[in-house]
Amino acid sequence: MQETLIIEEEQERKEILNRYRRLLRHSKPFLKDNDAKLIKKAFNISNDAHKNMRRKSGEPYIYHPLDVAQICVSEIGLGTTSIISALLHDVVEDTDWEIYDIRREFGDKVAVIIDGLTKISSMPGESASEQAENFRKLLLTLAQDTRVILIKLADRLHNMRTLESMPEHKQLKIASETAYIYAPLAHRLGLYAIKTELEDLALKYHEPQTYEEITSKIASTKDARNRFIRNFIKPIEDGLKSQGLDVEIKGRPKSVYSIWNKMKKQGIPFEEIYDLFAIRIIIDTDLEHEKAACWQVYSIVTDFYQPNPDRLRDWISIPKSNGYESLHTTVLTDKGKWVEVQIRAKRMDDIAEKGYAAHWKYKDNSPKENESTLDTWINKVRETLEQNDMSAIEFVDDFRSNLFNDEVYSFTPKGKLITLPNGSTALDFAFDIHSEVGARCIGAKINKKLVPLNTKLSNGDQVEILTSNKQTPKEDWLKFVSTSKAKSKIKDFLKEDKKKAASEGKEIVIRKLRHMKLELNNQTISKLNAYFGTKTPLDFFYAVGKGKIDPKEIKKINEVKTETFKRLKNFIGSKIKDRKAKETTPEEKHDVLLLGDDMDKLDYKFANCCKPIPGDDVFGFVTINDGIKIHRNSCPNANELMSNYGYRVVKAKWTSQQEIAFLAGLKVIGTDRLGMISDITKVISGELKVNMRSLTIETDNGIFDGNIQLFVNDTVHLNTLIKKLKKISGVERITRYDLFEK
Repeated sequence: MQETLIIEEEQERKEILNRYRRLLRHSKPFLKDNDAKLIKKAFNISNDAHKNMRRKSGEPYIYHPLDVAQICVSEIGLGTTSIISALLHDVVEDTDWEIYDIRREFGDKVAVIIDGLTKISSMPGESASEQAENFRKLLLTLAQDTRVILIKLADRLHNMRTLESMPEHKQLKIASETAYIYAPLAHRLGLYAIKTELEDLALKYHEPQTYEEITSKIASTKDARNRFIRNFIKPIEDGLKSQGLDVEIKGRPKSVYSIWNKMKKQGIPFEEIYDLFAIRIIIDTDLEHEKAACWQVYSIVTDFYQPNPDRLRDWISIPKSNGYESLHTTVLTDKGKWVEVQIRAKRMDDIAEKGYAAHWKYKDNSPKENESTLDTWINKVRETLEQNDMSAIEFVDDFRSNLFNDEVYSFTPKGKLITLPNGSTALDFAFDIHSEVGARCIGAKINKKLVPLNTKLSNGDQVEILTSNKQTPKEDWLKFVSTSKAKSKIKDFLKEDKKKAASEGKEIVIRKLRHMKLELNNQTISKLNAYFGTKTPLDFFYAVGKGKIDPKEIKKINEVKTETFKRLKNFIGSKIKDRKAKETTPEEKHDVLLLGDDMDKLDYKFANCCKPIPGDDVFGFVTINDGIKIHRNSCPNANELMSNYGYRVVKAKWTSQQEIAFLAGLKVIGTDRLGMISDITKVISGELKVNMRSLTIETDNGIFDGNIQLFVNDTVHLNTLIKKLKKISGVERITRYDLFEK
């Protein structure tokens, strides 16, 4: 036993050294002066600090910081400071080391990064606001050093790669956070490879069966796909060589997540996804000739294949706000298949793969005088963070909603380019120019035509903002602005306006109460809110200050007697009691689901948003007023619930089931014929004795499209029914649909 332990320890030491040497090999091209010694010093400190620690998988903990540092170098392209910070990123949180020790040994830059990473990780995340605050802190690091976020993304990527050792409920929570905030953030920073892997891994744990089905189908079609790609690129390669262009051509399958997303959005099976892969053509040319070379390649590609004009995307002339530059087109082959072709220079490809770090590396060589679109975006984020005082949850939801948005490009009358999220209005444009311009905006001229504030912008619009000194922000403005800057500025003004009006209203109320020989205390305020139907003292004072409540009416609160409050309280209490009794009636109890860490039989309800049935992968969510609600893991609200309210999520597992009927929906598509409906209903009602709630069939030119709602016992029952229906002559496809979508 002792000998085995010694052998294992020796193997681990060798593995640690192998990983460290691999890190040094990949770092070597950019190491200067004393860099190697500093990296060795950081490694030795981290290795010593974590020597008695192990991960959930049982591996030595030092594997994690080494692998995070490796991701920073190989997959993001960061340098020495980031390598040192990645090696030490858990030292302050997990050991006796303090920030001042880091500063003493490695200087201010590393200390600032480690401090940022430690602050992000130190939040316990036991409530929605704390978790949101954690995300907010992550974003606040943009104001200090962007490398904090990049290292945090590397840390999250490695955690996702090693997530199988965690218990299932932790897997779901971490995967939800990843899909909800980290993947969109990686996308926004231009880290496309990392964003794609994070999405795929999140799907792997959220919907394991779907993930396995898609990956196995991608693998099974690999040989045929490779043959198709070789035949497709052959004429393009010959054409490019004849022009003397130095290019590299890659063919790659689309990500599992993007394929799944298309299947879900379009309601089609894997076999009907036409663009399962993309061809990338990378040109090695100097900066000055990049644009011309890309269009030259486009010309050669379209000499051989017919392009779809609606699918041309030019992000070379106007790059995305995260720095992404590329020319995309979709072409039709002689076999009738559509193929996406991406054309970019080597520099553009480096930025597309490694995002902000690569962008920063190339920035000094750029001939463009204006700051890059990515710099502009980061500066906007910093400005929003510095000025924003909304709640952490509001902030994260608002910020996240803009991370994945497409963009709209518009211009000032002098030709300055303004990039905004898709769906932005003239008012967003005004606030982007300047807060005061937004606050005084009364309208706009788009392409010299007068339009209202809420007019949505289109690509290429020229926008002139009209202002008036008499104008002030209105509450309904919040309904049609998209950008964080516009929302926060409007809210700031409204808060100030409300405070001012409430202060004036409070003075009026105090004077009125003095005449009535009453004091302004909690009891009086409660009566005032109850009588006038306001929620808070601020709301009441504001309503008085704005003249919405006549001060003369205040004297009527004397009519509100204490007995009234007692009767009201008793009435509400009885209603709550009635509702609780109703919730626990025998017919609503189900003992088919075990909940919580102890797998208890608890009362629960099924969520209306996703209509789970026994056999679905599910989780429990503790609501404020409605007990435990059961959601499917694939519920559209799952990521947000698990990410923001992870502390209220409980494990749920099906056990032996009673014969209880659950409503499910099936979509049936096929060729129409006489007796088709009769055959379908025979299988459902005759063979399997399933009760139908509704059946709607539409036919068009010999094709029928049907939606069936029926009651089944569980997923096994449902799958048996689907298999039977597929055998009916003329039925082409059957898919389950979520009832909340219909």
